[in-house]
Amino acid sequence: MLKNSSILITGGTGSFGNAFVPMTLSKYNPRRLVIYSRDEMKQWEMAKQYSNDDRVRFFIGDVRDKDRLSRALNGIDYVIHAAATKIVPTAEYNPFECVKTNVFGAMNLIDACIDQRVKRVVALSTDKASSPANLYGATKLTSDKLFIAGNAYVSRDDDTRFAVVRYGNVMGSRGSVIPYFMSLVDKENLPITDLRMTRFMITLQQGVELVWRAFEDMIGGEIYVKKIPSMKIADVASALVPNATHKIIGIRPGEKLHEQMIGPEDAPHTFEYPEYYKILPAIHEWSSDPVRIGEGKPVDADFTYSSDNNLEWMSISDLQSWVKLNQKSIGKI
Repeated sequence: MLKNSSILITGGTGSFGNAFVPMTLSKYNPRRLVIYSRDEMKQWEMAKQYSNDDRVRFFIGDVRDKDRLSRALNGIDYVIHAAATKIVPTAEYNPFECVKTNVFGAMNLIDACIDQRVKRVVALSTDKASSPANLYGATKLTSDKLFIAGNAYVSRDDDTRFAVVRYGNVMGSRGSVIPYFMSLVDKENLPITDLRMTRFMITLQQGVELVWRAFEDMIGGEIYVKKIPSMKIADVASALVPNATHKIIGIRPGEKLHEQMIGPEDAPHTFEYPEYYKILPAIHEWSSDPVRIGEGKPVDADFTYSSDNNLEWMSISDLQSWVKLNQKSIGKI
């Protein structure tokens, strides 16, 4: 589907974009891959990696600027929406700015994609959008709802379709827990929020593959949730700094004890597949559409997909092996 196509990724200089671009260039050989973001320094740094590849283009712009989005989307076939204000404390202290990017930016992109007749749009979401406990999660839930409802605004003559992918903690990404603990390797005490705390573990490569899957499978309005392992935060710390003791500091404002990607409210509209779950929209009877369901099996009525009730767990040795293989890239993107 993506072969010889034109693709644009908003927020493309972030962790996801730095994984998506080389993987997609190698697998699909698109005609054009546009990095749309507002950080000129990150674009300049990223552009040096692709100075000899005329398929990769860079476009300075903000998702808050609908006119600029419309210009950038001219001739684009597929869009990945990765731009977001996503640091939980930052969102709590700057709520207006978070809403402008995560909610108004989503609305701008939806409108611009419809106007420019983009074929498919996949928006990146987060576990924090499921039963949100902080402003960031609330804005991403709103964004998810906007992209799902965007399918109802497309006329029969248009081919634009919208879907969402949702996943949790990206292993080794900049600012995440793995590089944080690794930076404390010489410390005798590691700060642990709560010994009970668990998190989902997904690699950037798995995140990219989930987006590819969404593009291939989507009819419109789906939320795709990858099946991935969980791990206790205390075990993450033990894997990375084995000889350190743990100092319990308590959960931060807006933080959850466990990550949740599918809540009980979504269970009636959720279907299971070998490698992922799919949440279908409750609106327009789309959740009973046999084309959208395909070979999926309905989950139990009280089903939740949370990092504490997960059937798959990552061991300390598994994480240590992953770190050895990915040492050079951890914390860099």
